[in-house]
Amino acid sequence: MGFNAAVFAVVVAARACGAVTYLPGVAPRSYAPEEGLKLYVNKLTSTHTQIPYDYYSLPFCHPKIKEVTENIGERLAGDRIENSLYKLSVLRQQPCKIVCRKSITKAGARQFASAIDDDYRVHWIVDNLPASTLLTNKAAPSQPYHVRGFPVGFKLAGSAGKAEHYLFNHVKIIVAVHRAGESAGGGDEERVRVVGFRVEPYSIAHGYDKDAKFSTKDTELTTCSATRPATNDPSNYQRVDGAGEVVFTYDVEWEDSATPWANRWDVFLQGNPDDKIHWFSITNSTMIVVFLTVMVAMILVRTLSQDIAQYNDTALLDEAKEESGWKLVHADVFRPPRVSPMLFSVCIGTGVQLALMVLFTLTFALFGFLSPANRGSLITALLMLYVFMGSAGGYAASRVYKTFKGSDWMTNTLLTALAFPGFVFGAFLVIDMSLLAVGSSGAVPLTTLLTLVVLWFGVSVPLVFGGAYCGFKKDVEPHPVRTNQIPRLVPPQPWYMNAALTTTFGGILPFGAVSVELFFIMSAIWLHQIYYIFGFLFLVMIILVATCAEITILLCYFQLCNEDYNWWWRSVLSSGACAGYVLLYAVWYYVFELEITGVVPSTLYFGYMILISLSFFLITGAIGFYACFWFVNKIYGSIKVD
Repeated sequence: MGFNAAVFAVVVAARACGAVTYLPGVAPRSYAPEEGLKLYVNKLTSTHTQIPYDYYSLPFCHPKIKEVTENIGERLAGDRIENSLYKLSVLRQQPCKIVCRKSITKAGARQFASAIDDDYRVHWIVDNLPASTLLTNKAAPSQPYHVRGFPVGFKLAGSAGKAEHYLFNHVKIIVAVHRAGESAGGGDEERVRVVGFRVEPYSIAHGYDKDAKFSTKDTELTTCSATRPATNDPSNYQRVDGAGEVVFTYDVEWEDSATPWANRWDVFLQGNPDDKIHWFSITNSTMIVVFLTVMVAMILVRTLSQDIAQYNDTALLDEAKEESGWKLVHADVFRPPRVSPMLFSVCIGTGVQLALMVLFTLTFALFGFLSPANRGSLITALLMLYVFMGSAGGYAASRVYKTFKGSDWMTNTLLTALAFPGFVFGAFLVIDMSLLAVGSSGAVPLTTLLTLVVLWFGVSVPLVFGGAYCGFKKDVEPHPVRTNQIPRLVPPQPWYMNAALTTTFGGILPFGAVSVELFFIMSAIWLHQIYYIFGFLFLVMIILVATCAEITILLCYFQLCNEDYNWWWRSVLSSGACAGYVLLYAVWYYVFELEITGVVPSTLYFGYMILISLSFFLITGAIGFYACFWFVNKIYGSIKVD
């Protein structure tokens, strides 16, 4: 039964993955021949520094810069989309066009050399498609794959052993078009749609007649022309290790493609050589986790059925008391936690708010509404959904706090509305100041910070108060058993029920449910890849919820059998412990998978990973608590108590 359910889930996920191959959200545009096609420049990124910079922070050719309107998600991601001097006309071949002649100072040369040392990549956009370059997969040389952006330049070992830096100052722009089957202006000319945007960079120390007046339109270069295509000649690379002159040029080529507009992102989504490994690993992990959770549930239900039958048999009542102790703590099992009931309820409320944010975001992403074509849409959706889920967070926190007979509802609501977002905002400010100090485009402008503050205090806080008001106004459902005024003494616990040990063990299985998927999510975040298999991610989320619930209920049952009724915080920590493994995995990933150097990049990495781990703890902790709360209510509501 469990295996069939797992197979069915994988099939559903696979179909969902296929569904999101078509990424909606951007309407197709058809172009007539000779129509102008704008090329926009975006940020510069590096997997070594993780610090994005504005394209024009390097001394490239630039017009009067005009920034394109961006959403809040693009701002937070460090995108800076601006106009450029590169002119494209649809279906017109343009060989060796001159962009500009640029005098590079020593400071500018050092900027280029530093960017080359850190492997910075240039990101351009045409018709909402990012520029890509073709790379060869060593395992399958005949199947090259696309990666976003192209390098600023490269370096080679010089004759004296010192590295020499060379700039990619010439680019061949290859635009793939699909015949749309429409006429331009009612005529016979067929319109086309852009379905591909590829760049091939070259380093060329251009030559021309130095005595003649230089003109971007009339000057003829000796290094490339309509009859002499540009080539990478090792004897004529454009070096940038000192002050000098650089001529920036480009070619434009157009090629027909059978790829329809709806599938133009497939080169990014299906070109990763790790795809087969991903599919096999996530399927295997899903099968194992589903099998384990079903087995745990079967063992637990069978054991509990025998216990309840014995407890409800009056003839065996005394014997049952001697065999097991979970009924003996019925008068204390609903006693409020000894350690900070206020903080406990705030954690649960915040966890509910975050969990609903993730659930709705994954649902929208599953149906393709948060596609890579909509830059910044994923971050925007996470932010807005967190704000609007404030009512659910306030309601959950108030209900738990009222269950503990708490009366300080104002403090409880304020902490729910301010504690977690305040910590996140404070950490974000530290990261933002660090980025601002190095001049990164990832530093959020003041207007965006003010927008975040308005969303927080103008929308989220009132919603939290509204949800808390509804929660406190509603009566609390009575517990199935009464609580004594005098707490029962908890007997000494066996070594295997030590809180640290059970918490450490409780986080292993939930982490195993997400470990494979976590690798690909980390690669998307820190190696600048595109994550798109939201069908599998949704499946992993379901498995994670089931695993957290199963392992927490199992540990709670063992705890109650040993007559320890302090299960409230233990339920949160048992499932929430997987966040500790996520943080440890982040450390491992930093050491073995990344090549980050410098204080600011490390601060950026660990700052965000600590925030992600904390959010993960609150989400999984809330899942564990509600699973235990349901379980305790069920078992104590099923026995007869004198």
